[in-house]
Amino acid sequence: MSLDHDRPADDVGELPEPADRRLIEAIQPLSSVVVAFSGGVDSSLLAHAALTALGSEGVLAVTARSESLAEGELDHCRRLANEWQMPWIAVDTRELDDPDYVANAGDRCFWCKTALMDALVPIAQERGAVVVLGVNLDDLGEHRPGQQAARERGARFPLVEAGLAKGQIRALAQDRGLEVWDRPAMPCLASRIPYGTAVTVPLLRTVDRAESALRALGFDDVRVRHYDDTARVEVPQAQLVRAAEHADEILAALEDLGFRYVTLDLAGLRSGNLNQALG
Repeated sequence: MSLDHDRPADDVGELPEPADRRLIEAIQPLSSVVVAFSGGVDSSLLAHAALTALGSEGVLAVTARSESLAEGELDHCRRLANEWQMPWIAVDTRELDDPDYVANAGDRCFWCKTALMDALVPIAQERGAVVVLGVNLDDLGEHRPGQQAARERGARFPLVEAGLAKGQIRALAQDRGLEVWDRPAMPCLASRIPYGTAVTVPLLRTVDRAESALRALGFDDVRVRHYDDTARVEVPQAQLVRAAEHADEILAALEDLGFRYVTLDLAGLRSGNLNQALG
């Protein structure tokens, strides 16, 4: 994957000299870990460092398979695990069976992580392992109720314990030669559905297809927020002009999926932007 030169320069931070050592030292005392592995840069760095710290016998990467996972992501995780010779499995999480998750209130992520931990904790207990998540320092300042659910079930955040923020993580992943070092974030598809709108399989599939259509047009870092018959497209600010130039293609692709109106958010892509509705 090549560097997206439209990404802000400060998204890749300077690599602190002891960063790798700090991360290894945060992992080694755990002896055995189960890594919640999404295939993004955070969980990939965590899993790769765990392999260094504990060896393959001390690491199991687990990817949650559910309707909120974008198409192709499971295969991406499987391929990385194979390349790194890392033990890996996929497990089904059943968050859509939980009315609290489906209701999509401001605590949706709490119930999502609860479903994840319900799947991971028994695996970890059987192995005498600790569940670890790729939470970083920057995540701590955002609305992330899922972190509470994970902590309550005994999960650890080694990237936080090593004092690593997102830019440093990208730099360290690049230094380790990980192809995902500049990969755009791929949060769960439910994050495109406004709070208060019930999460359903048809909505998740529509979002997935919409974003796949835009990626086919060359917009790798994109969100399509689903507002009933309106799609709100978010791309990085540096790509707004290009998106406008491709307006006819974007409109055609999203109208084919049932949207009547397609808007381009002039503020650009912002992670967690639907959280503004929570006040």
